[in-house]
Amino acid sequence: MERSKETTEPDNTAVRTALWRALHVQEDAEPYIIEDEVGLRLIAPLEGWQERPDMKYTKRLRASIVARARFIEDLVVEQAEQGVDQYVILGAGLDTFAERQKGIGEKLQIFEIDQPETLAWKEERLLETGIGVPSNLHLVPVDFETSMWWEELLKAEFDIERPAIVACIGVSLYLTREAIVDTLRHVASLAPGSTLAMTFYLPIELLDEADRPMQEIAEKGAREAGTPFVSFFSPDEILELAKEVGFRGLKTVSTSDMESLYFADRTDGLHPASGEVFLLATT
Repeated sequence: MERSKETTEPDNTAVRTALWRALHVQEDAEPYIIEDEVGLRLIAPLEGWQERPDMKYTKRLRASIVARARFIEDLVVEQAEQGVDQYVILGAGLDTFAERQKGIGEKLQIFEIDQPETLAWKEERLLETGIGVPSNLHLVPVDFETSMWWEELLKAEFDIERPAIVACIGVSLYLTREAIVDTLRHVASLAPGSTLAMTFYLPIELLDEADRPMQEIAEKGAREAGTPFVSFFSPDEILELAKEVGFRGLKTVSTSDMESLYFADRTDGLHPASGEVFLLATT
């Protein structure tokens, strides 16, 4: 598959993540943890993309990506069934929940917040491919480090008086501690009954030995790409940050928790990499 170059381009990390989700369906055994090939349709990569080094040699990372996507979607479905009808995705990348989950998704107002280039590209490709932009999807372009995502969200018909689910996955690694605290503080100010699910990354010394070489390669690649990894936290530090800004109902979800949820009965050797920890917090 090949398409002409667009006037805007999505973030490389967003593309890689979407391709990992698609590769899970193509390479791993059933039952699939999540079935998501919509991003693949949008990206339309060159033939043989599955053989790229960042695809072929990153099975454990792929497992982590599909597990965290499934975890968030399970949480959103659960909250929506309880009456929460706003879903905010900070650093949405090429998220496809709104396009895939037509049933439960149509009950939600979905706000995708990310860099302007990525969202403009996604909107263009949704239209070009005929998938279309769902009427309940709000694309909110913002630069996390230089712009006020909170102000842009409020301009996008977000109702601050109603509770929301907020997901922030794969973002904290690229943010300063100050930017992370600011994000947590704003989410903590949402209406009672709101839920935050945010991922944080462990320092390399807390990773499983098998994952450390890949992490070193990833850090080197991120620096060379101009998007260096900035922030790492231990589980205790994550909880302390959330406490400081006023969250309640705090807990972390580790790689071993993900193993129990989604990988316990698998026979294909698919297991997630260590290093990413979910914070779950309520207002």
